[in-house]
Amino acid sequence: MRTWLFLAGAILAEVTGTLSMKAALEHPALYVLMALGYACAFVFLSLTLRSGMPLGIAYGIWGAAGVALTAAASAGFFGEPITPVMGIGIVCIMAGVVLVEVGHRGEEKPASARIDLPPRRGEDA
Repeated sequence: MRTWLFLAGAILAEVTGTLSMKAALEHPALYVLMALGYACAFVFLSLTLRSGMPLGIAYGIWGAAGVALTAAASAGFFGEPITPVMGIGIVCIMAGVVLVEVGHRGEEKPASARIDLPPRRGEDA
Protein backbone atom coordinates (compact mmCIF):
# COMPACT_ATOMS: atom_id res chain seq x y z
CA MET A 1 0.00 0.00 0.00
CA ARG A 2 2.83 2.39 0.88
CA THR A 3 4.40 1.78 -2.53
CA TRP A 4 1.22 2.90 -4.28
CA LEU A 5 0.97 5.99 -2.07
CA PHE A 6 4.53 6.93 -3.03
CA LEU A 7 3.67 6.44 -6.69
CA ALA A 8 0.52 8.55 -6.34
CA GLY A 9 2.65 11.26 -4.73
CA ALA A 10 5.09 11.10 -7.65
CA ILE A 11 2.26 11.41 -10.17
CA LEU A 12 0.56 14.31 -8.40
CA ALA A 13 3.84 16.15 -7.88
CA GLU A 14 4.80 15.74 -11.55
CA VAL A 15 1.40 16.96 -12.74
CA THR A 16 1.65 19.93 -10.36
CA GLY A 17 5.09 20.77 -11.74
CA THR A 18 3.88 20.53 -15.33
CA LEU A 19 0.78 22.65 -14.75
CA SER A 20 2.88 25.18 -12.86
CA MET A 21 5.22 25.43 -15.84
CA LYS A 22 2.33 26.51 -18.05
CA ALA A 23 0.95 28.91 -15.42
CA ALA A 24 4.42 30.39 -14.82
CA LEU A 25 4.39 31.81 -18.35
CA GLU A 26 1.97 34.42 -17.00
CA HIS A 27 3.08 34.36 -13.35
CA PRO A 28 6.86 33.77 -13.16
CA ALA A 29 6.82 33.20 -9.39
CA LEU A 30 5.21 29.83 -10.14
CA TYR A 31 8.53 28.56 -11.49
CA VAL A 32 9.36 27.85 -7.85
CA LEU A 33 6.31 25.57 -7.58
CA MET A 34 7.33 23.93 -10.86
CA ALA A 35 10.80 23.14 -9.54
CA LEU A 36 9.42 21.85 -6.24
CA GLY A 37 6.87 19.72 -8.07
CA TYR A 38 9.49 18.04 -10.22
CA ALA A 39 11.89 17.58 -7.31
CA CYS A 40 9.16 15.98 -5.20
CA ALA A 41 8.12 13.79 -8.13
CA PHE A 42 11.59 12.27 -8.38
CA VAL A 43 11.86 11.83 -4.61
CA PHE A 44 8.52 10.01 -4.52
CA LEU A 45 9.43 7.95 -7.59
CA SER A 46 12.67 6.86 -5.94
CA LEU A 47 10.74 5.94 -2.78
CA THR A 48 8.39 3.90 -4.97
CA LEU A 49 11.34 1.99 -6.39
CA ARG A 50 12.92 1.56 -2.97
CA SER A 51 9.62 0.08 -1.76
CA GLY A 52 9.99 -2.70 -4.32
CA MET A 53 8.02 -1.72 -7.41
CA PRO A 54 9.91 -2.63 -10.60
CA LEU A 55 11.21 0.35 -12.58
CA GLY A 56 9.35 -0.54 -15.78
CA ILE A 57 6.03 -0.73 -13.96
CA ALA A 58 6.56 2.39 -11.84
CA TYR A 59 7.79 4.50 -14.74
CA GLY A 60 5.04 3.28 -17.05
CA ILE A 61 2.27 4.07 -14.59
CA TRP A 62 3.88 7.38 -13.63
CA GLY A 63 4.20 8.46 -17.24
CA ALA A 64 0.78 7.31 -18.40
CA ALA A 65 -1.08 8.71 -15.41
CA GLY A 66 0.88 11.94 -15.76
CA VAL A 67 -0.15 12.30 -19.41
CA ALA A 68 -3.82 11.58 -18.68
CA LEU A 69 -4.06 13.81 -15.61
CA THR A 70 -2.11 16.65 -17.21
CA ALA A 71 -4.37 16.60 -20.27
CA ALA A 72 -7.51 16.60 -18.10
CA ALA A 73 -6.22 19.29 -15.75
CA SER A 74 -4.98 21.51 -18.57
CA ALA A 75 -8.45 21.31 -20.10
CA GLY A 76 -9.95 22.41 -16.80
CA PHE A 77 -7.40 25.06 -15.81
CA PHE A 78 -6.31 26.43 -19.17
CA GLY A 79 -9.23 25.59 -21.46
CA GLU A 80 -7.08 23.37 -23.67
CA PRO A 81 -9.18 20.97 -25.75
CA ILE A 82 -9.20 17.21 -25.47
CA THR A 83 -10.25 15.95 -28.87
CA PRO A 84 -11.78 12.50 -29.40
CA VAL A 85 -8.51 11.33 -30.97
CA MET A 86 -6.58 12.55 -27.92
CA GLY A 87 -9.06 10.73 -25.68
CA ILE A 88 -8.53 7.51 -27.62
CA GLY A 89 -4.77 8.00 -27.33
CA ILE A 90 -5.00 8.44 -23.56
CA VAL A 91 -7.12 5.29 -23.28
CA CYS A 92 -4.55 3.38 -25.37
CA ILE A 93 -1.71 4.60 -23.12
CA MET A 94 -3.59 3.51 -20.01
CA ALA A 95 -4.48 0.15 -21.58
CA GLY A 96 -0.82 -0.39 -22.44
CA VAL A 97 0.23 0.23 -18.86
CA VAL A 98 -2.42 -2.21 -17.62
CA LEU A 99 -1.10 -4.84 -20.04
CA VAL A 100 2.47 -4.29 -18.84
CA GLU A 101 1.33 -4.61 -15.20
CA VAL A 102 -0.73 -7.75 -15.89
CA GLY A 103 2.14 -9.25 -17.88
CA HIS A 104 4.50 -8.61 -14.99
CA ARG A 105 2.39 -10.24 -12.28
CA GLY A 106 3.58 -13.65 -11.31
CA GLU A 107 7.06 -12.96 -12.63
CA GLU A 108 9.62 -13.37 -9.87
CA LYS A 109 12.90 -11.65 -10.62
CA PRO A 110 15.96 -13.84 -10.19
CA ALA A 111 18.08 -13.32 -7.10
CA SER A 112 20.91 -11.98 -9.27
CA ALA A 113 18.65 -9.13 -10.45
CA ARG A 114 17.71 -7.97 -6.97
CA ILE A 115 19.46 -5.02 -5.41
CA ASP A 116 19.69 -5.31 -1.65
CA LEU A 117 20.01 -1.83 -0.22
CA PRO A 118 21.23 -1.20 3.30
CA PRO A 119 18.47 -0.14 5.69
CA ARG A 120 17.89 3.58 6.04
CA ARG A 121 18.89 5.30 9.22
CA GLY A 122 16.36 4.45 11.93
CA GLU A 123 15.05 1.28 10.22
CA ASP A 124 15.54 -2.19 11.60
CA ALA A 125 17.86 -4.41 9.60
